[in-house]
Amino acid sequence: MMDVSALAGGTVTGRGRVDKREAILAAAFEVFARKGYEGANVDLIASEAGVAKPTLYNHLGSKEKLFRLVMVDAAVRANARTLAVLRNFPTEPADLVGELGAVADGLAACVCDEQSVAARRLMYMESGRFPDLFRTMWASGEEVIEALAGRMARLAHAGYLEIIDPATAATQFVGLVLGDLPLLTVFAPDTVTSAHRDQIAAAGVATFLRAFAHRPPK
Repeated sequence: MMDVSALAGGTVTGRGRVDKREAILAAAFEVFARKGYEGANVDLIASEAGVAKPTLYNHLGSKEKLFRLVMVDAAVRANARTLAVLRNFPTEPADLVGELGAVADGLAACVCDEQSVAARRLMYMESGRFPDLFRTMWASGEEVIEALAGRMARLAHAGYLEIIDPATAATQFVGLVLGDLPLLTVFAPDTVTSAHRDQIAAAGVATFLRAFAHRPPK
């Protein structure tokens, strides 16, 4: 997981300093999400965080540095939510379809989470301004794929799946169970209903198992 404190350019010590830093990051995320990078300003962020402007600069620096930290922090939090879902990935499933379906539902819920949607919207809006940042954010998703690949490999070893490359299978699983949700939740959120989300996840699991489920020889 990425170390946000290291990216800030220093070590964070003391509970009060950590709390103040978290308050600033939370307020900055809300302001950037509402106004975008160009429309946001440090005065508003400091006001919403309940700190003085010099305090904000002392903790986190310039507006650009703050934006970078906010986006990396959002990626870290999104990864943590997703990895929590993967802890429920089956190892010796009694009902492979149902248990993979539960994981798929959890992944879909993560991508539809309000914070995740806001972070993706910001990423799409500001990718031209910060291409290096968003390459880093995109690459951070490899942590999730690696974790899922390990679980896929165990299912294959136990005879539930027939896969050659666990990382490819993991990437394909995520793509299938999320479908167009990452884009729809940003650009057409009114079209995303619970029923639509569930349908995409269930269809993704069914398609994945048609491709990779172990089939005993006839």
